[in-house]
Amino acid sequence: MSLDSAFDTPDRKRAHVRALFATIADRYDLITAVLSYGQDARWKRRLIDLAQVRPGERALDLACGTGDLALAAAAQGARVVGLDITTRMLQLAAGKSQAVAWTAGDMTRLPFTARQFDLVTTGYGLRNVPDLDLAIDEMARVLKPGGRLLSLDFNRPQPALLRAVYLGYLTLVGGALGWLLHRDPDTYRYIPASIRRYPGAAGVAARLADRGFIKVRVIPLLFGLMSLHLAERPR
Repeated sequence: MSLDSAFDTPDRKRAHVRALFATIADRYDLITAVLSYGQDARWKRRLIDLAQVRPGERALDLACGTGDLALAAAAQGARVVGLDITTRMLQLAAGKSQAVAWTAGDMTRLPFTARQFDLVTTGYGLRNVPDLDLAIDEMARVLKPGGRLLSLDFNRPQPALLRAVYLGYLTLVGGALGWLLHRDPDTYRYIPASIRRYPGAAGVAARLADRGFIKVRVIPLLFGLMSLHLAERPR
């Protein structure tokens, strides 16, 4: 499947993401550090600080990858489920710790009953879902009234020149890393390709509000190239 055709339909994007992350899982932590300019761990610590995790709360980390956010929430005393669509990611996360219930699943079809969780987090998850609105609805469904949602992701800058430079940089660096590590330059060119089709921080905030979340906030990171979203399910 070509990179462009991966975005043709939700099913094609789902299949592409599943295959892509199975390919890169063993290098995921390294690549995340490189493409975040070494800031990924600091941003995740900030997300957990803003989440105000309380001991005994039930937390769900979506697109959990190798488990950074899930394990950080568990360290604060939460009972955490980490969900990812990629089995290899879950294997790597489980190798770090069994303090989290690692579960395979799709963000648009969560295998949980309604109103189970006090907190839902995701790092780089919303940009990768095949249907953003459906994923937001699912997060709202599994949150308890008053439950919190926090998301970390790339932004799509509004100024055209900045956006062009930023996406050009990610395309060049991603292509080089993809060739070096996988002999396929499109491997990490997926990231700028997905950003081009992403509504960006303001667009995601609007979608969260439109679909019933309240107290929606956007916190820019790295001069607005990244962002944190915070929102709450109404009581």
